[in-house]
Amino acid sequence: MSRVIYGCMGLGRWDGQTPDATDHASAEAAVAAALDIGITTFDHADIYGHGSAEAVFGDLLSRNGGLRARIQIQTKCGIRLPGPDGPGIYDLRPETIRARVHESLDRLRTAYVDSLLLHRPDPLTDPAEIGATLTSLYDEGLVLAVGVSNMSAAQITALQAHTSVPITANQLEMSLLRRDWLEGGVLVNTAASSEVGFPYGTVEFCREQSIELQAWGALANGRFTGAPQSGNDEQVADLVAQLAEAHGTTPETVVLWWLQRHPAAIRPVIGTTNPSRIRACADAATESPRLSHEQWYSLWLAARGAPLP
Repeated sequence: MSRVIYGCMGLGRWDGQTPDATDHASAEAAVAAALDIGITTFDHADIYGHGSAEAVFGDLLSRNGGLRARIQIQTKCGIRLPGPDGPGIYDLRPETIRARVHESLDRLRTAYVDSLLLHRPDPLTDPAEIGATLTSLYDEGLVLAVGVSNMSAAQITALQAHTSVPITANQLEMSLLRRDWLEGGVLVNTAASSEVGFPYGTVEFCREQSIELQAWGALANGRFTGAPQSGNDEQVADLVAQLAEAHGTTPETVVLWWLQRHPAAIRPVIGTTNPSRIRACADAATESPRLSHEQWYSLWLAARGAPLP
């Protein structure tokens, strides 16, 4: 599978309108750019574009014979957006999971998804019920693998106890901007650790259990590769640009290399729909990170805006 995942959150429309020809063309251009740089894994969720992201992707698959066999599709369920039915909630009830999977398969025009991730924990649903549902969907061949998103080690352990299907991935917000996944462990036994809310040991647990870590928000919305939003951002962006020039690559690649340099084999998820920015990630999708030990730390320290304790 590809080193980088393409996140399809920006495909389709979020305003509730039916995607038009321009939306379909934009999706096709983004997917083509991702394929051009070697990306073969595409990340969806039933809520992206209120379902329209999956719909435009499914239309693209239907018009490109053979593409489905060359790629991996993962989708997520477990969030209900606010609307006429009520406020936004998390919902992992068995009947909801099953219904959402079938709806996603219909929109994607595929008989199965390579992986189904549970989007957010639902405190009101018993892990035993969730586990039984995942096992059933796996046994039916509707999902070839299962994973989670935004879950701690303890929550994964509780779920795994109730399904024979291995949990293979945990998708977390991880980037040069969102560093608590890293600092939660490194800053143990320092005063700075009190500022970190990330559940301690989750990264280590995933590594030990061979659960792949996927980093959503990996490009930090262009914060260090586009227009800096604060003084410290500008310093980080300058360093990113310097390292990109030194390594003959792009700032986008340097930001992704920072994640990929970690021994946990993190797979970044990029969500931009701009074909140029997608192609700017080419070296991250095809090469091992070339950042040195010292260069990796220099980026971390610049992003922290403070020395290590």
